[in-house]
Amino acid sequence: MKKDMSQYLDVFLEESKEHLESLNQKLLDWEKNPGDIAALNEIFRAAHTLKGMSSTMGFEDLADLTHHMENILSDLKEGLLETNPQVVDILFQCFDRLQLIIERIESNGSGKIDNSELLMILEGIKSGGLQMAAPTAGNGQDLKGEEILIPAHSNISSFEFNQYDMTVMREAASRNFSSIYIRLCVDPGCLMKSVRAFMVFKALEEDSEIIKSQPPASDLEEGNFEEEIELLVITASPIKELEKRVNAISEIKVREIKEIDLASLSPGNRTETNDDLLGDSQDAVKESKEMPKGHKVKQTVRVDIDRLDILMNLVGELVMHKGRLEQIGASSKIDELNETIEQIDRISGDLQSVVMKVRMVPVEQVFNRFPRMVRDLAKELNKEVDFLIEGKETELDRTVIDEIGDPLVHLLRNAVDHGIESPQDRLKRGKPQKATVILRARHEGNNVYIEVEDDGAGINIKRTLGKAVEKGILSTKEAEVMSPEEAIQILFNPGFSTTENITDVSGRGVGLDVVKTKMESLSGEIFVDSRPDQGTRFRIKLPLTLAIIQALMISVRDEIYAIPLGSVDETTMINNEDIKMVQNQEVIVLRGNVLPLFRLASLLEIPGEAAANEDEMYVVIVRKGERQIGLVVDTLIGQQEIVIKSLGKMLAGIPGIAGAIVAGDGFVRLIIDVATLF
Repeated sequence: MKKDMSQYLDVFLEESKEHLESLNQKLLDWEKNPGDIAALNEIFRAAHTLKGMSSTMGFEDLADLTHHMENILSDLKEGLLETNPQVVDILFQCFDRLQLIIERIESNGSGKIDNSELLMILEGIKSGGLQMAAPTAGNGQDLKGEEILIPAHSNISSFEFNQYDMTVMREAASRNFSSIYIRLCVDPGCLMKSVRAFMVFKALEEDSEIIKSQPPASDLEEGNFEEEIELLVITASPIKELEKRVNAISEIKVREIKEIDLASLSPGNRTETNDDLLGDSQDAVKESKEMPKGHKVKQTVRVDIDRLDILMNLVGELVMHKGRLEQIGASSKIDELNETIEQIDRISGDLQSVVMKVRMVPVEQVFNRFPRMVRDLAKELNKEVDFLIEGKETELDRTVIDEIGDPLVHLLRNAVDHGIESPQDRLKRGKPQKATVILRARHEGNNVYIEVEDDGAGINIKRTLGKAVEKGILSTKEAEVMSPEEAIQILFNPGFSTTENITDVSGRGVGLDVVKTKMESLSGEIFVDSRPDQGTRFRIKLPLTLAIIQALMISVRDEIYAIPLGSVDETTMINNEDIKMVQNQEVIVLRGNVLPLFRLASLLEIPGEAAANEDEMYVVIVRKGERQIGLVVDTLIGQQEIVIKSLGKMLAGIPGIAGAIVAGDGFVRLIIDVATLF
């Protein structure tokens, strides 16, 4: 790689990964629907851009492979090659190789790799295709990648139409729309040219679409242009009507307006650029309708995740010291101080909200890697699977997003391997031959739910219990009295598997226990619903963020603890006579339900004297999944925003403790981990 290009390496890698993601998704779409020309165009576009970028950066092996892919894709688009499973598989192999090269560039800066075997296959596919000559210009040059220019005699001198523009105009013509060229001028004395340009766009877009302008829309919006504006308009309205409409705007005059004769367009020679990328005609018209004209596209900036972490830590410190100020204000009762604290409270709240939103990332980033995995796994197992993704726009904190990938891999592999039957078995049971696996995400309050659902055979409770007895996890007597819900929880035991044979896919007993452990480390929960012959659904409940949360502050003996509010159902007060004993366990009856009662002082072995008055006790009712317990505490202090701090490697993994906070008074308080407390 050229030395002076190294400064662009990070940008190259980021953009390459985005194009690979698009390439993978569109390959899957195209495999499902070979007639989807839009998907094929997107694949071509991604490959073409990757070729240009890698060639510029000096990664020749990457550029060469994408160039050969481009040749195949071009032949597929023009009908010179027939779409078949072999071609699709080869393109997927090319994608895997592209991914490998990008990973090598990222790890050691070198994209060198031997692609000779893959290139030979691609050449063989191309030479084995239908030998039809591509359309040529008069000089015998291929028209692919050339820009179409309006000839000089048409008096439309400033416009250069690439293939995309031509496709839009031809599609418009096929639907009885006209392509109209308009040249207008703004009065030299006009003081608000951008406003006049906006009025022109507004007038024309009542029933037409402006697909090209000279100068560009961004310059028109800012008033960065001279007196003339040229527009290309797709419309069903008569030319006279458009002319009348524009001339009605003060300080605007139509100089020239005419319908473009598509037959008169001729090719001009130029070098290949990204403008050569072909867009599907129907998509092009759709895009022209959807894009707001005369408005700037949202600008974004790439930010290193470490910088966001630092920003979040600083906001956390601010929240902590805000709590300290509130304590000082409450004790000193100084009006001016309290007013300032209120302002700081508002500003810190807004800042916290903005930082949270900046850190939020659509789950699409994780979900997009799974369609290919499910496709390959289904082919390996000779199963037919229709994989659906719902709610991929749902957002989660970046730290959570980074951690949920592996658990979802386990759940999806589990669904395809264990949950779904073979096509033959499905037909025998009266089901469609093709199974359905759904991955969905949705917001619900301050949580995000992610579900993996299949329409397979469901969990075989009898077989699960049998395996548990065989492995010594349960006794035969325990298995006989166990409910289906309790039996399903056995699947989360480390090393447990119902598969007889160990394969590359399953049978090693590593999977659901990993999922459960990871979810609990993220303050999440996992639930399972299963019905025989109807399917299984795994539901994961995750907090929106792990950084700053609401907590209930309580005291036990001489210690103060925080309980995350997401785990708290309610609080109540009870008397000694309300407590009953069932099988040596303290319980209370709450609205007709028997609730196990635990004294937090005993659970956490907290030293110190018990409260003087134990006749009346505060109880915090917490939940994990469908189960509830009551925690007896001494005092309810109140609700507070807390910034979670790790206890470090030495103290990590202590049951019942999720982390710590630095309270407003400067003391460290522990956070109760309800999930492990159960």
